[in-house]
Amino acid sequence: MAKTPAPAADLFGEAPATAEAEAARPLADRLRPRVLVEVVGQDHLLGEAGAIARMLARGSLASLILWGPPGVGKTTIARLLAEAAGLRFTALSAVFSGVADLKRAFDEARARKSNGQGTLLFVDEIHRFNRAQQDGFLPVVEDGTVTLVGATTENPSFALNGALLSRCQVMVLKRLDDAALDLLLDRAEALAERALPLLPEARGTLRAMADGDGRYLLNMAEQLFALPPRTAPMDTAALSTLLAKRAALYDKDREEHYNLISALHKSMRGSDPDAALYWFARMLTGGEDPRFIARRLTRFAAEDVGMADPRALPLAIAAWETYERLGSPEGELALAQLVVHLATAPKSNAVYAAFGAAMRAAKETGSLMPPAHILNAPTKLMQEIGYGAGYQYDHDAEEGFSGQDYFPDGMRRQAFYRPTDRGAEAAVAERMAQWDALRRKRGRG
Repeated sequence: MAKTPAPAADLFGEAPATAEAEAARPLADRLRPRVLVEVVGQDHLLGEAGAIARMLARGSLASLILWGPPGVGKTTIARLLAEAAGLRFTALSAVFSGVADLKRAFDEARARKSNGQGTLLFVDEIHRFNRAQQDGFLPVVEDGTVTLVGATTENPSFALNGALLSRCQVMVLKRLDDAALDLLLDRAEALAERALPLLPEARGTLRAMADGDGRYLLNMAEQLFALPPRTAPMDTAALSTLLAKRAALYDKDREEHYNLISALHKSMRGSDPDAALYWFARMLTGGEDPRFIARRLTRFAAEDVGMADPRALPLAIAAWETYERLGSPEGELALAQLVVHLATAPKSNAVYAAFGAAMRAAKETGSLMPPAHILNAPTKLMQEIGYGAGYQYDHDAEEGFSGQDYFPDGMRRQAFYRPTDRGAEAAVAERMAQWDALRRKRGRG
C-alpha cells in the first residue's frame, strides 16, 4: 500500500492560512495530533504491538469500527490513518447525512479508484444510520471501493448490523487516564508558553472534571488560559466555581444503563457493600430513576439472597415503599440501606435454581395428574374412584410428617431445592435432611 500522504479534508475544514486565523482556532483543534504517535491514551492500538500499528506495517488497512467514549481521538485517528496509508480522507456525519450523501461519496470513491487513488471514508456517529443505510456500505466495502472507518460511542453489537460488523474490525478506544490527560495539559502549556493558574491539587481536580474526555479537558484549559496572565494559582474550590463539571456518561436507554446495573448487582452478589454503594451512587448521579433501582434490588433479594436471609425480600419491599412515600432525595437513603443489607447478607440462589429446574420438569412431563390420595373428593363419584383414598393428615402423623409421595404417579421423586449451609437456609437444610431420613425409614423415599 502506498505511503505517500494524500491531501486530507476532514470534518474541521482546511487549516487556516493566517496567524490570526490560527490563533482563533479552538485549543483542542490546534493541539490535534499531526501523526499517529502523538495520539495519547491509545497505545494498545497505536503502539508498536497495537493492532492498528501492525496493519499499517503490513500495508493492509482493514475497514474499522472505532468504539469509544467522546473525546478520545476517534476522528483524529481516522484522519491520520488516511495519511499514513496514502488514502484520500472523506468524512460524513450520520447526524447530518442521508442516502444522497452516501451515494455521492461512493461515486466519488469509485472515480478515484479508477484513477488509482484509494479512499478512506470516515463516518462519525455511524450507529445513527438505520439498518438499510448501513446495508448500503456492504458492496463498497466488499469490493474495496472504500476503506470504511466508522466511529461510535454505542456498543457495535447492538447498534450495527451483523453483516456490516462481519466486514469490519472493531477497535475499542479507552477513556483517557490521568497520565494521558496530564500529557495533554503539558502540551497545552507548551503551546501557550505559560503554566495553567492551578495549584497541584486543582490540576488533579481539572483532570477529574474532564472524566476521560480529552477535548473537554482542553476546552476547560482554554478557559483558564483566557484569564489575566497574572491570575493567582487557584485551589480546587476556586476552580470548581469557575468551571462546570462534565456530566458523567450515562444514558438510561443505552448500554451504560445496563453496565452500571450489572456492576451494582455483581458487587452485591460479591458481598462488597462499598463497591455496591459506589455503583448505586453512580446511577443516581447519572439521572437513573430510583424506582428502576428499587425493582432490581427486589429481584436481587429473591434471586441472590433468597432463603439464606428470608428478611431480605420484605425489607426490599419496605425500602421501595419508603422511597415511594418520601421521594428523592430522602427516600434514596432507604434504598442505600437496602443495598448495604443485600451486599452483607448471606447469599443463596438455591430457590432460583430450584424454580428453574421445576419449570423445566413441568414442561417435560406434560399433563400428569396429581396422585389420587392428595385429590379432594367433594362428591360420591370422586370418592368411589379413589380420590383422597389413603391420604394421611400430616398434623396427626408422628413428628408432624407423613412422608407421603406428592409427585404424579409415574414420575420419580426429584430434588429441585438444594438449600445451602449459609444463613437461615442452614436450618432449612437441617430440617429437610431430617425429613428425608424419615421418608426413607418409612419406605417412601
